[in-house]
Amino acid sequence: METIREKAIKGEVTDAMNVVANEENHSPEYIREGIADGTIVIPYNKNHASLKKIKGIGRGLRIKINANIGTSPYHMDLDEELEKLCIAEKFGADSVMDLSLGSILKQVRKKIIENSSVMIGTVPIYQVGFELSRKEKNIDEMRINDFLDVIREQAEDGVDFMTIHSGVTLDAVAKMKREGRLLDIVSRGGAFLVKWMRKNEKENLLFTHYDEILQILREYDVAISIGDGMRPGAVIDSTDRGQIQELITLGELAQRAWDAGVQVIIEGPGHIPLDEIESNVLLEKKLCHGAPFYVLGPIVTDISPGYDHIAGAIGGALAGLYGADFLCYVTPSEHLKLPDVTDVKRGVIASKIAAHAVDFVRGKDRDWDRKMAESRKRLDWKKQMQLCIDKELAIEYRNSSEIGEENVCTMCGEYCAIKQIIEAEEGNGCR
Repeated sequence: METIREKAIKGEVTDAMNVVANEENHSPEYIREGIADGTIVIPYNKNHASLKKIKGIGRGLRIKINANIGTSPYHMDLDEELEKLCIAEKFGADSVMDLSLGSILKQVRKKIIENSSVMIGTVPIYQVGFELSRKEKNIDEMRINDFLDVIREQAEDGVDFMTIHSGVTLDAVAKMKREGRLLDIVSRGGAFLVKWMRKNEKENLLFTHYDEILQILREYDVAISIGDGMRPGAVIDSTDRGQIQELITLGELAQRAWDAGVQVIIEGPGHIPLDEIESNVLLEKKLCHGAPFYVLGPIVTDISPGYDHIAGAIGGALAGLYGADFLCYVTPSEHLKLPDVTDVKRGVIASKIAAHAVDFVRGKDRDWDRKMAESRKRLDWKKQMQLCIDKELAIEYRNSSEIGEENVCTMCGEYCAIKQIIEAEEGNGCR
C-alpha cells in the first residue's frame, strides 16, 4: 500500500489533500506538491478511525498547535486525560500528544485515540523506558526490538505521528561537552539515549537502526517527527554546537525518511532568546530542506515558571512569524508539575493567540478580528462575547461588572470613547 507521500510524488490527489486544500483556501495541487517536496505534511494513520479534523502542517498553511497531555506514574486518571483532550480540542488544538507514563499508559492511549477527532502523536521511547522498568531493567538495557515492538504497537493503535530521537549521536554529545553547556540534556528521550550510549559505548541504536524504524512507519503511513534530543533547556545554552550538530543530522535523516516514503516533521529547540529565534528557524529550513518546523514554545526566558505559557506564546509568535509551522504549547505548570485541565486550557489558548497573531499577518482569518472591531464599534457586547477565544471567561468578566448601563463597561462608563463618538455622530444627524 502506498503512503500519502508516495501518492503525492506520483501526482495523485487524495481525499485528505482535498480536505486540507479546502480548509486552507489552496488548490489541491498546491497541497500535493507540498507533500511531494516535503514542505507540507498531513499526519493521518489509516488506523485512526475517529480522526475527523484532518490538518496540513507546513508551507503556506495556517500555523498549527499541539497540546501535550498524559499521565505520570504519580498521577493516573483516565477520565482526567479525556477531559484534557476535550478541552484541548474545544479551544483549538490541532493535535494532541499523549506522553503517558504509568501502569495505565496503554489504556490511556487507546482511549485518547478512540475519542480524538484531532491528530495524535506520541514519544515511543517513553513507553519503552517504562516497560523496561517494570521488568526491573534500566533504559540502558534497551534493545532495538524493544523499541520496534512499541512503535508497531502504537502504529496499530492509530498514532498519526511519532517523535523519534534518531539525531542524538555520539558526535553531537561530544561537541556539546567540549563546548560546555550549563544545563546538559533536558529532553527526556535525549537523556535516555545518552545514558544508553554511555553505558553501552555504542552509537545511538535509533540512529543505527533508522531504516528499520522507517519501514514500520511507512507500513502504517505514520509521519515521523524527528526529535531534538539535544535541544537547549536554558536560553544561555541556545544555538550551541551540540544543538546544531544534531540539526545537521536531522536534515540527513529527513532525506532518508522522504526516500522511504515517510512524511517528516522536524522538532526544534525549546529555550531560545528572542534575538536567536529567526536564525534558528532559518537554519532548520536550510539544513532540512524546508521540512515543517515544530517548536516547543519556544520559551524566551528561564525565570517564568507559573507563567511559562506566556513566555512560550511570545516565542511562538516570533517563531511563527519567521517561518515555524507547528507550535507545541507550553502550560503554566511547565517545569513545576503535571498539567491539569486548567493548565491545558491556558496553554492551548496562549499558543492559539500566538498562532492567530501570525496567521493574521499572513492574511489568514482576518475576518475574525474585523468582526470583533465592528462589534466594538457598535458596542454590541453579546457579539463581542461570541467572538472571544474564551467566551466563558469573557462573559464571566463582563457579568462581574456592577454597572447598570449595558452598553459600556466599568473601565470608562459614560466616558467611553466609542460611546462619545456614537453620540457625537447621532447629534450631527450621522448614521
